[in-house]
Amino acid sequence: MNEYIWVGLDVHLDSITAAILSGESTQAEIVKLSGDLMQTRRLFRRLATKGPVRACYEASGAGFVLQRVLAKDGFHCEVIAPSLIPRKPGERRKTDRLDAVNLARLYRSGHLTAVHVPSQEQEALRRLIRLRYEYVCYTTATKHRISGMLLNHGHVYNEGKSKWTKTHRRWLARLRDELDGAMYTALATELEHLEYLETQRGVLDDEITRYGQAPPYRGYVEALCCLRGVKTLTAMTLLCEIDDVRRFRSPRALMAYFGLVPSERSSGERERRGPITKAGNTHCRRVLVEAAWNNSHRSGADLVLKRRRQGQPPDVVAIAMKAQHRLYKKFWRLDRKKHRHVAITAVARELCGFVWAILKAAPQH
Repeated sequence: MNEYIWVGLDVHLDSITAAILSGESTQAEIVKLSGDLMQTRRLFRRLATKGPVRACYEASGAGFVLQRVLAKDGFHCEVIAPSLIPRKPGERRKTDRLDAVNLARLYRSGHLTAVHVPSQEQEALRRLIRLRYEYVCYTTATKHRISGMLLNHGHVYNEGKSKWTKTHRRWLARLRDELDGAMYTALATELEHLEYLETQRGVLDDEITRYGQAPPYRGYVEALCCLRGVKTLTAMTLLCEIDDVRRFRSPRALMAYFGLVPSERSSGERERRGPITKAGNTHCRRVLVEAAWNNSHRSGADLVLKRRRQGQPPDVVAIAMKAQHRLYKKFWRLDRKKHRHVAITAVARELCGFVWAILKAAPQH
């Protein structure tokens, strides 16, 4: 009764393959289930009569639904990071059965790395913020299509240096009224689509701001906004992707989670470090790099930043002030010796450490 029962699950939308290893046995029992989670629950209840069950499955499009269902029933189930599963270089066979058996054996030997499972509310808000970024990409693509279409037909904007300003949009409106036929229809359709995308993005911005001004995010958002280059959207992105900062023991662990640490190929006495790993969370790495650009110039009388720091704990303000001076000096010190993008990446990595420190010091609301 004290021996663990190890279960590897290969999860698909319409089927689940379970490989069951009891204790130290080498032969796995294979059970093929449908996508109905009730069958999986009945299987785990049957296995629980023989001993404690430990189960796992790969993170995929199936999400965390199965993990939450099993956890609610009191079973131990973890979601495994697919990129960190050990694989044999010469292995060329892949089936649901082999994947399930491999997961069960590696999980029993302790060679798998589990991912953090957010709450349903946290995951929904994370999806909302990622959707906002997708709308930004859609908007940018639409602007590029409009510019390319007009350029191909000889319509060049020369009333200013920058596009998509108020002057440029007035020029587009006048041009649309002057055109006729198919060109008018194409431009009018693209401009209407662009207006729709920008309206939807504004709605998402308002919704994200509303969540950022309410518990439990408000205190952390206001603390993170003490940093240069960090506003509500950036703060909410970091909070939703990090979730609980206490699961990272040090700032370097958070930097590695965002893929901001240098890669390394050292051997013997030779040390060789390369570009950043770019592993882990791409969304936080993107917003940190964007925020790092704000630290590339000297800050003057920044009244907005001072206003954000009013009423914040002295520890948080002290960390933000230290980051403000240190990141600026770091950028210009590296900019003289390396490519500017390398300098910005280094600033983003150090900014990540200050984010960790502020989240540890920020009051909970």
